[in-house]
Amino acid sequence: MGMFGILLGLGLLVWLAYRGWSVLGLAPVAALIAAAFAGEPLLANWTQTFMGSAAGFIAQFFPLFLLGALFGKLMDDSGSVTAIANFMTQKLGPNRSVLAVVLAGALVTYGGVSLFVAVFILAPMGQALFRAANIPNRLLPAAVMLGTATFTMSALPGSPAIQNAIPMPFFGTTPFAAPGLGFIAAAIMLGFGLWWLTRAEAVARKAGEGFSGSAGSAGSAGSGGSGGSGSSGNSATEAAHNLVVRERATIAREFDPAEIEHGARSVQLPGIVVAMLPLVVVMAVNLTMSLLVLPRLDTDYLAKPIWGETSLASVGGVWSVIVALSAAIVVLFVFNRTRFPSLRETVDAGLNAAALPVIGVASLVGFGAVVASLPAFQVVSDWVLGIDGGPLVGLAFATNVLSALTGSASGGLTIALGALGETYMELAATYGIDPALMHRVAVIGAGSLDSLPHNGAVVTLLAVCGATHKESYFDIVMVAIVSALLALAVVIVLGSTFGSF
Repeated sequence: MGMFGILLGLGLLVWLAYRGWSVLGLAPVAALIAAAFAGEPLLANWTQTFMGSAAGFIAQFFPLFLLGALFGKLMDDSGSVTAIANFMTQKLGPNRSVLAVVLAGALVTYGGVSLFVAVFILAPMGQALFRAANIPNRLLPAAVMLGTATFTMSALPGSPAIQNAIPMPFFGTTPFAAPGLGFIAAAIMLGFGLWWLTRAEAVARKAGEGFSGSAGSAGSAGSGGSGGSGSSGNSATEAAHNLVVRERATIAREFDPAEIEHGARSVQLPGIVVAMLPLVVVMAVNLTMSLLVLPRLDTDYLAKPIWGETSLASVGGVWSVIVALSAAIVVLFVFNRTRFPSLRETVDAGLNAAALPVIGVASLVGFGAVVASLPAFQVVSDWVLGIDGGPLVGLAFATNVLSALTGSASGGLTIALGALGETYMELAATYGIDPALMHRVAVIGAGSLDSLPHNGAVVTLLAVCGATHKESYFDIVMVAIVSALLALAVVIVLGSTFGSF
């Protein structure tokens, strides 16, 4: 009965979340259902296990959600994201529209801007480029996805994405874990994704399919979706106010799309150097803190009870990202202070945008903690740990499956590591596996099957681009799932053969 309760609770959580119900209520209900079938005390599971784990997640990662959302909103309202997108458009032009969209998305997200902030800028820009080049609008979601939610999130070392930060306290690593393998994985994702989109564009041209559909068609690429291909502004507005989209989106990334239209955008755009400067600061400060500053500090005081009896290995990675984002926010304001028509409203929107996502993901973490505490979960744990291929394959499998089920890379990753992280650290010591390798495998694994149809980023992206699952999802699968799985397989093989590098 215990296993049946776990499956029933998980099934209820996935099904109702897919239908747009808030995970804030679903997660504790699903956890209590699992506990009830196991014959465990319900109130204790809710107030002690569920809330304890959820609160622990918020305590660890809320600063990153808060600063990341604020940074993204400031970049948006200062015009910096638009300036970078326009620069890529001008330099590459309509003849290389796909590459322009991918690289623009990669630049801003690798620099710390949330996917959802980038999407609301990149989609209109991409549609203008695709229309000028007569490329089908149905390929735009895949191009945006490739640039914003694949290699910059899970593979490139130093990424300030929350997904890259989550393994750090579990494995005692930094954002730059396994940099060589990360660059290889990123190259595979980017190379395969661009190859696929170039091929798809060529096939469409050969078939006579243009921006609005097949030759002679009166329909639009967005027919049957949330808006037509020629109305990106309307589609973006509808997506920002769509409650179902919002519920799915807020457990997928660290920015609540409902806040995207709050605040006020600058009419005057900064130059490309000023626009890029905060992104450079994020990466430079993150690298300096991780490799030079923190290792030289005397942090023995962290072992005292007043500081939670922790260590630099557990908190150093999060500290690096906190300082990097804080420094970038200061630089961004100093160089753009005249470009904020309503600074208070912009700041409020950025800060508010972090609240629902962090609580939503924390609720998923609480659900995972209750399930992991149940006696029946030992069967699942033994099965995952016994998968052929060793600890790396088992870890990749666990993060993939949980991210797929929850539709959230951050939620699935935290659940997997919360339940099995300590065990995998023990296995790493037994098998001589560098924790940095475990870090990189876990993050890439979480960023693979999370892009299933119910994923919040997928749903939001399709809505903003005025496309449908039927039209565009297969290309998203190829650039976001297949490319990530290929990269994951290569990283596991190389890591098993040569170790972490």
